[in-house]
Amino acid sequence: MTYAIKLTPRSEREATIEKRVAASTEFGETIFDFRSGTYIPKVISLPINVPLYRMENCRTFSAQQTEIAREGLDKDFFAKGQELTTAQQSQHEILAKLAKQGTESVTPIIAVLQQDGQREPILISSSGVVVNGNRRLSAMRELLRKSDGSVDERFTNIRCAVLPPDASRDEIDDIEADLQARPQTKLDYDWIGDARLIRRQVDKGRSTKEVADRLRRSKSDIENVLQALDEADLYLSEWLEKPGEYERVQEGQQIFGDLPKSIARKDTNLQNASRAIAWSIYENREKISGRVYRLNAAFGKLAPKVLEILEEQLDLSDNQDHAVDDDDFAIDIDADDATKDYTAIIEALRDDTAKDDVLDTLIDACETVLELNKGQKNEQAALRALSQVNSKITGIDVSYAGTSTLPAMLKQIETIRGALDKIEAAIAARQAGGQAPEDDSDEG
Repeated sequence: MTYAIKLTPRSEREATIEKRVAASTEFGETIFDFRSGTYIPKVISLPINVPLYRMENCRTFSAQQTEIAREGLDKDFFAKGQELTTAQQSQHEILAKLAKQGTESVTPIIAVLQQDGQREPILISSSGVVVNGNRRLSAMRELLRKSDGSVDERFTNIRCAVLPPDASRDEIDDIEADLQARPQTKLDYDWIGDARLIRRQVDKGRSTKEVADRLRRSKSDIENVLQALDEADLYLSEWLEKPGEYERVQEGQQIFGDLPKSIARKDTNLQNASRAIAWSIYENREKISGRVYRLNAAFGKLAPKVLEILEEQLDLSDNQDHAVDDDDFAIDIDADDATKDYTAIIEALRDDTAKDDVLDTLIDACETVLELNKGQKNEQAALRALSQVNSKITGIDVSYAGTSTLPAMLKQIETIRGALDKIEAAIAARQAGGQAPEDDSDEG
């Protein structure tokens, strides 16, 4: 049974906390780097219903934004809901779900608390907002009522370490960042939550070097995380048209982290097309055999070759000469480069009506280019590729093909025949002139 939030008025919370802090003789764990020094908070006991969940908790950022997007809530539902029962209840349900999560090596927090009870205080502000320990609080609230309906007295009151009354919002943010930075107390944020914490530090006007020093990480790591978050935001808003649904990118830390480096030196049109390849791969990752990141080169240095194959296989060569329409692929980058237009390919990859067939073509193109690149200096590579194509073509049984697919098959045959003519001409030229094969190892 989910715990029902009942808010204690702020004035009452503050008065209770102030009175109990004044009477307390117990001190909690030292907080380091607080106002250029240290602070040792007093520890008090509070009824479990008194503390409030902190809405700016980076651990819950992804789930909050996803709920806002899916439920059509006001964008400030959580940000402005610190003192509202509805927002606190939603935050509780998010946190309680997290408290029940575990791995093979990590026991869920709720299971630890059920067995051992509260072992260390949670950290709160003087108004009762939880700075550290939100998941633990949600777990203890869920455990308050036993399965038989009786109350578990261990959780009627909870121990809280209290920050000074004048602790600012920025100082509380920094405490969260400092806790994340310490190996012995590192908070297990998802990668979006980690990126949000970094973004919040940068938004205070701090340089990436300053943020890196605070979080005890490298400057390049901080910059890569921020770029990955930007790419994830583009994917959600421009490709899926579901901005804020961060749960959709939880498995994409590596591909969104690799994407900025993969497209950094490309012109705008090729960047957009490379993104379309990467996003299509990620969106359909469950249909791809092996690890998805093995296809990274397909949207990196080998993207032009993948796009060339897609253009031929999808018979889009006649559609590539029109100008780029900003509405076709609304990425906020100035598309002023006079380079090849990949709009038709991007549209084909986005077209839901033919997505399965186009995806199969994309995966085949990626695999083909990767295989050719791997064996480009191998004398047998071209022969092996032709043998594979021959095997596939030989295995085609037209008798089972749908009538509606026959015109498209004829177009494919025409394209294949043209490609074979080019290969045959290249072989004839090699035999006649005896020139060495071109080395395209640096192409990309």
